[in-house]
Amino acid sequence: MTAIAGTIPSTAASPLHRRLAQGKTLPILIVLAALLAIWYAFTVYLNAPWQIDAYERAGTEWTATDLVRDTMAQERPVLPSPHQVVAEIWQTTVGTRLTSKRNLFYHAWITLSSTLLGFALGTALGILLAVGIVHNRAMDKSVMPWVIASQTIPILAIAPMIIVVLNAIGLSGLLPKALISTYLSFFPIVVGMVKGFRSPEAIQLDLMRTYNASGRQTFFKLRWPAALPYLFTSMKVAVAISLVGAIVGELPTGAVSGLGARLLAGSYYGQTVQIWSALFMAAALAAVLVGIVGLAQRLALARMGGRS
Repeated sequence: MTAIAGTIPSTAASPLHRRLAQGKTLPILIVLAALLAIWYAFTVYLNAPWQIDAYERAGTEWTATDLVRDTMAQERPVLPSPHQVVAEIWQTTVGTRLTSKRNLFYHAWITLSSTLLGFALGTALGILLAVGIVHNRAMDKSVMPWVIASQTIPILAIAPMIIVVLNAIGLSGLLPKALISTYLSFFPIVVGMVKGFRSPEAIQLDLMRTYNASGRQTFFKLRWPAALPYLFTSMKVAVAISLVGAIVGELPTGAVSGLGARLLAGSYYGQTVQIWSALFMAAALAAVLVGIVGLAQRLALARMGGRS
């Protein structure tokens, strides 16, 4: 018994690097390190011309070490270094009052509000359109082509038009930005749910007819459960693109709050560090939203007895 037990490898006794290599952590760390190295290299490369010119104008003698150090500490660099972006994010989150208009969490909440409203409207609209397209041949032939054609219009072109029209009828603030998010987010929901509602096989539909099931029963007992995996996959795409729509919607409004406003203000005043910190906050926000949808997917499918 002792001899058999001694032949079983102990996970706790295995080297740390071996456990990292067997999982997903080490590959992620390697890619992250490579990206950081490339970022730092381009920081020096892109910021070097201005720094060398500054040395020459000041008549300062410099070395390669001085150049590398100073290109990573410029106030308005062409490309900020990673530690500058991290320092800016820390300063504008932890180092600033939560209610302050300089706090990134405050701006993220403003953008998140319109994102969630637009995402909810887009999801509801997408599901309703998908139900109509699947159950009505006329809608399938007439509405679906228009749904696809609607996404060929650049959002940067249509966003100012939506803002102007809604402002003319007295609608401003949260709703116009949410409608832009709705415009972007409903499309993946429609496409995914149409495919999901049509995913049951013919033999399954024939079985429901054999049981004399009504159209309502067929929908809720067969089509809807079959479409749920497609719904959550589409929602992951929709919630991310809804965030993009909310940010784009803040640009033509001259908003003073929101991640889009931070990006716009940073571009006006050449504050590239501010721009990059807002971009990373938006990316983190999108990752959290997609993660929440993924968690809801696992819970819903587990409750149904399926696998995510």
